[in-house]
Amino acid sequence: MKIYLSVFLMFFGFLTFAQEIITDTIKATDLKDVVVTGQFGPQSLKNSVYNVRTISAEKIRLRGAVNLQQVLNTELGFRFSNDLTLGTTDVTIMGMTGRNVKVLLDGVPMIDRSDTRESLNQIDINTIERIEIVEGPMSVVYGADALAGVINIITKRAGKSLLNITARLQEETVGNEYKAFSDKGNHVQNLGLSWQNNGWSALFGVTHNDFAGWNIKPSTTSRDIVDQDLASGNRWKPKEQWLANTKIGYRNKDFNVWYRLDGLREEIISRGGMNTLNYIAEWQSYNTKRYTNQLQSEWRLSNSLQLTAIAGYSDLKRLTKTINHNFSTGADVLSTEQGKQDTAKFNSTIFRATAQYILNSKISFQPGFEFNRDAASGQRINGSPVINDYALFISSEIKPVEGINIRPGLRFVKNSVYPAPPIIPSLNTKFVLSKNFDLRLAYARGFRSPALRELYYDFVDASHNIIGNPNLKAEESNSFNGSLTWAGLKIDDLQMRSTLAGFYNFFKNRISFAQSAQDATMTTLFNVSKFKTAGFTLDNTIIYKNLNATIGASYIGRYNEQLEINPGLTIPEFSWSPEITATILYSFPKIRGNISLFYKYSGAVPSYQSVNTNITDYQLVEIGGFSLADLMLNKSIYKYITINAGVKNLVNVTRLSNTSTASGGAHNTGGGAVPYSYGRSYVFGLTFNWNK
Repeated sequence: MKIYLSVFLMFFGFLTFAQEIITDTIKATDLKDVVVTGQFGPQSLKNSVYNVRTISAEKIRLRGAVNLQQVLNTELGFRFSNDLTLGTTDVTIMGMTGRNVKVLLDGVPMIDRSDTRESLNQIDINTIERIEIVEGPMSVVYGADALAGVINIITKRAGKSLLNITARLQEETVGNEYKAFSDKGNHVQNLGLSWQNNGWSALFGVTHNDFAGWNIKPSTTSRDIVDQDLASGNRWKPKEQWLANTKIGYRNKDFNVWYRLDGLREEIISRGGMNTLNYIAEWQSYNTKRYTNQLQSEWRLSNSLQLTAIAGYSDLKRLTKTINHNFSTGADVLSTEQGKQDTAKFNSTIFRATAQYILNSKISFQPGFEFNRDAASGQRINGSPVINDYALFISSEIKPVEGINIRPGLRFVKNSVYPAPPIIPSLNTKFVLSKNFDLRLAYARGFRSPALRELYYDFVDASHNIIGNPNLKAEESNSFNGSLTWAGLKIDDLQMRSTLAGFYNFFKNRISFAQSAQDATMTTLFNVSKFKTAGFTLDNTIIYKNLNATIGASYIGRYNEQLEINPGLTIPEFSWSPEITATILYSFPKIRGNISLFYKYSGAVPSYQSVNTNITDYQLVEIGGFSLADLMLNKSIYKYITINAGVKNLVNVTRLSNTSTASGGAHNTGGGAVPYSYGRSYVFGLTFNWNK
């Protein structure tokens, strides 16, 4: 069977010329995956100048994932942290936090209300064609915030069928809690439609995710019942999402244009325990509305010249509402305490235009212009700040001889608020050492712009006194990375591919929380410290008949920042943590079924903590290691229906051991076990797929 895969040629990751490629059916771990993130054009993994990881829609389907966290949490270098106070999560890649990660939807940056990447779990997973991950600074390519790398979510397009209808229903337990279709458990429903004819195409989709919440300590709580004892454990907040999207486009041989709209409505419910002295409980709700618009077009003027343009507008509104519920009277009264009510508004605009000119078979150029505008307002935002960012960039692909690809790039930046680095350089190279070995070496300078929250956000209430700092500078980094790929074993039905990679990142002007010099009762942000990360990864892919297996390992070091305060400390420069991953997919063609195992061991994360107030005496502390495993079965029944069933979090991890006694942030309880998951869950789902 053959399928049509529409790939949009990207200048530094943004979609340009749409080219239809006819290939054999692509499996989840096919060694010939085509990638577009950061490329001049669609290229195979082998030919890409970047070391790119891909996750296909097939792999997402096989594991029964309901959000991106469930997809990425078994990938090398990825770790997630949970804020149970706000009901949100953040991601860490290769030792660097989510603030250093650029999240793109079809090449358009996702907007977040803070410097965490909660937007990762606000994307409809049912619309994803594949995920492409490029590690290391990509600031020349994508501008600010791409110090750690880029996660580019590429959405589906209409296939070759005139009409396609899909539907998905999935039910999951949450720990030991479950009630069919509502209340306890996790409930997912999705409907998708697509149509194409004579170059025109249209898609529409809607998804409903309903997570009823969970308590670390078992109790009788549900969406409508309050845990009477706050000391019983932090509650995983109930969360309900409605996600809708549409994509309309037209294309012919030399011209392509399309528009996409994504919408989100999300409600997170936080219900505190009752105060036995007055029978009053504080209840909060966090309501988010997000809209992302994008219009993209490309035009091939000749075989050597093409133009592309992209325009995007994103709008994010988050409402915090706090009421005092009186159990004795049943009355709900809005809280009048400072900081308990808030409406925060954020919007972002991007315009990008590029040209690609091919001088000859050895040299090509791609100049471009980019404009970004970010704005915010709200009760906790100081004023109504606006940040304008202007950039000119140019890159060249030089192939002096066969087997050598050199890609230099420069980005010239001007920002209206903070002092951004005026020039950002990068140099990526690829050398074909032999038929079976490829070497990639790269240097890149990166920067992260201060988030609007860090510049202008003032959060003052009974337990917080955090003030933004409008004088922050951009974080900067210098990064070196390299990889050696072996892809030489192809014997009958056996294929193997291995990649050994290493990286070193040095950051300066790192933004951190610190006590205000003017007022000891206030916390604010400063450019106070440097930071380093280093590491190695080994990734192996094996394909043998019906077996697809990916086995990998990493060893990642994080800088011990206490050395900035006291360089004479007798502690190591880096604290190291290992990871091991394994993904095993086995198909049974005769019965049209699959069995899939997704496993990851995340080693302990060590660090050093001062003993009492003595800044020269430090002790080793760590967050404990853990294993995470999902086992899923998929089976096609009849012609249009597929069932999936399995167990997620087989090891039943809920909390991680933690020997630290220090507080880690505004919403961290400091010390004690670290909440990680709601434990083992059982999954059953149905998928309907009809084509005409």
